[in-house]
Amino acid sequence: MLAINVDMVPRLKILGFIAYKSPWIHFKRNINEYVLYFVRSGELHLKEEDRHYVLRKGDMLILEPNMTHEGTAKHLCDYYYIHFEHPDIQSVHMENILSLAHYFIVEHEQSPFIEHTPSVPTINPFACYFPKHHTIADKTRFNLVLHALHEMQQLYKRRHYNRSLPALRFIQLLIELSREHFMDELKRNDRLHSKSFVKVNALLDYIHQNYQQKITGHDIELAFEGNYDYLNRAFRLVTGQSISRYINTVRVNQAKELIETTPLSIGEIGYLIGINDPYHFSKVFKKYVGISPTQYYKRVRGNEQ
Repeated sequence: MLAINVDMVPRLKILGFIAYKSPWIHFKRNINEYVLYFVRSGELHLKEEDRHYVLRKGDMLILEPNMTHEGTAKHLCDYYYIHFEHPDIQSVHMENILSLAHYFIVEHEQSPFIEHTPSVPTINPFACYFPKHHTIADKTRFNLVLHALHEMQQLYKRRHYNRSLPALRFIQLLIELSREHFMDELKRNDRLHSKSFVKVNALLDYIHQNYQQKITGHDIELAFEGNYDYLNRAFRLVTGQSISRYINTVRVNQAKELIETTPLSIGEIGYLIGINDPYHFSKVFKKYVGISPTQYYKRVRGNEQ
């Protein structure tokens, strides 16, 4: 698995698409950059040092620098390729992928400012964790990746564009695929049925997109066409807390960030996070943080003149 610091933009060196009409074998090489392959059809047989890969439709592979890469068999194949450099990317070994997936899909959304979690003590919360070899089996997802790669290729070809545009789209694609990979891990191993898990994940997105306004149980029932009590039970099973508590956690975390980084008043911050009543905002904030918003402001910004 690779850990990529997504706060830094990669440098794209080569990006393109190739289709072989007759059987072809990849040449041998050793280069000092990363290479991503995504196979649209056919087969691509490769080895990296002593590790062999057979890539088929929907397979994505990232080869690492300063390793010997070479083809192992001739086949028809067409694929996208991206050669890139990145200042902060490393190969990591994670024994508990399920805990890592749970952290990034559930725990990290609740408290994005923590530096570690007991279940996965060595992770970087600001990195994108991405498998070297990843298969996209879902047809819709496969087509979306093809569209994203085609879009990147068109941006890359238009020389008057800044090269950072396809690089930013590339980072976005890696983040999306990382999240989908972790979602697949949770669906395969979680106690919930797949449909329930997908609905809970959609509810997580709904909360993050709408926490700035009032969210009622009726609103959630209408949006997800389901009984609120059932959704709440499923939500608690995945996240470890109720829907209402999760909403407040998201709001309080956002309030903390606004207090730390903006000159807004406490009342304005309460309004921006979806709690219009200043007294209620202070009460909720103190319940989750242990001190009032004003006390928190003095603690984190008390030295400012």
